[in-house]
Amino acid sequence: MREDSLVSAPTIMLVEDDEAIRELLRFVLQQNNFDIAEFVDAETAIKGLEKKHPSLILMDWMLPGMNGVQLTEKLKSSSFSRSIPIILLTARGEEEDKVRAFDCGADDYVTKPFSPRELIARIRAVIRRAVPHEGDDPIEVDGLLLNPILHAVTVRGDTLELGPTEFRLLHFFMTHQDRVYSRNQLLDWVWGANAFIEERTVDVYIRRLRAALEKHSYGGLIKTVRGVGYQFVGTNRR
Repeated sequence: MREDSLVSAPTIMLVEDDEAIRELLRFVLQQNNFDIAEFVDAETAIKGLEKKHPSLILMDWMLPGMNGVQLTEKLKSSSFSRSIPIILLTARGEEEDKVRAFDCGADDYVTKPFSPRELIARIRAVIRRAVPHEGDDPIEVDGLLLNPILHAVTVRGDTLELGPTEFRLLHFFMTHQDRVYSRNQLLDWVWGANAFIEERTVDVYIRRLRAALEKHSYGGLIKTVRGVGYQFVGTNRR
């Protein structure tokens, strides 16, 4: 028996109401050795989560009833399902739609029509990023405390409210202090090499993160290096 046959295949929760697209996705996923749990709407998907946690949720934006964005927000707001990575499938391709998808907590965003090879690559990349790693210890910088396990940030005991993307961006910065990173590098490290979004989207999230930090006088931790990118400068926040 091959050693890798002893390892259970990752389970993908597929939430798609269009039968033809669901059949295509089923074929592509099975060809790449994923187990699949299929659902046609948000209600049945939520019930399915009570029985088994998947490795990843792949869902359509335009679901009947509660749509994919609303379902993503619901799942990411619950401690029970927050850690499950989510990829949204949609025909919407505008940047504002991509930003909305990430704002609601989605880990990636794939526009229809899509290449099966690209989709599988992005699924695998998101699953890899979701696997626990050595960076799960709490990190503290001059009273700013980030706890990756609890997905929480506090400033001298006060909770700092951050969206999922801003949290990942701050986590990266706090574990990679002083070095300057370009927008492309931040896209690769924080969003993943297969997340095809514009470089200026990084600027949007940097502004949001700075605004949240500035409420506690920590905005100066993130420096703009003109013509290069961004730098997290540790304790020099003034």
